[in-house]
Amino acid sequence: MDSQLSEKWKDVLRKHWLPLSLALLGLIFFVYGLIAFLGQSKSSGDIKIQTNSNTQTASENLLTVDIEGEVTNPGVYRLKQGSIVQDGLALAGGLSASADRDWVSKNLNLALKLTDSQKIYIPRIGESISSSVLGSTVSDTVPAVININSALESELDTLPGIGPVTAEKIINNRPYSQTDDLLTKKVVSQKVFDQIKDKISAY
Repeated sequence: MDSQLSEKWKDVLRKHWLPLSLALLGLIFFVYGLIAFLGQSKSSGDIKIQTNSNTQTASENLLTVDIEGEVTNPGVYRLKQGSIVQDGLALAGGLSASADRDWVSKNLNLALKLTDSQKIYIPRIGESISSSVLGSTVSDTVPAVININSALESELDTLPGIGPVTAEKIINNRPYSQTDDLLTKKVVSQKVFDQIKDKISAY
């Protein structure tokens, strides 16, 4: 009986060897393709995670700066840490034709390091506004709140307890991320800081 069964299977194989061979071949290719697909998916997942990590790290190393006034392309820009005012102006396309270049050359420190959320304002020729932002023109009236990151020595000198020497010290220790930096950098004493803290800002 076993012999008859064996012969029967041999006969089936002889008659249908082609479709059976193709089916076996197809099964082999299917298994191989499945293994390759799973391996590729895992690899792609690893690359995606790495890319997201790199993007997050790059974002953390950027500063956001608002550049307005007489520049070619005013707007909010993102620059790498350690960038200076000159880098920001270059990113905004440089000064416009109506920018007060004489004022910029005399009053704007192009080598000043930028801080996050800082604003740069470039005045036009003949414009006169209060100096509450970096790069603005100085009017005859000193503003009620003085930005210690951009104020001129003459403005700082008007603050109680601040003379020409301390004003110069404030300028030399820029930039400041907050007004308390005057204490941490030992620019002024606690007594003087208490007198001026409501009259100054830092941005």
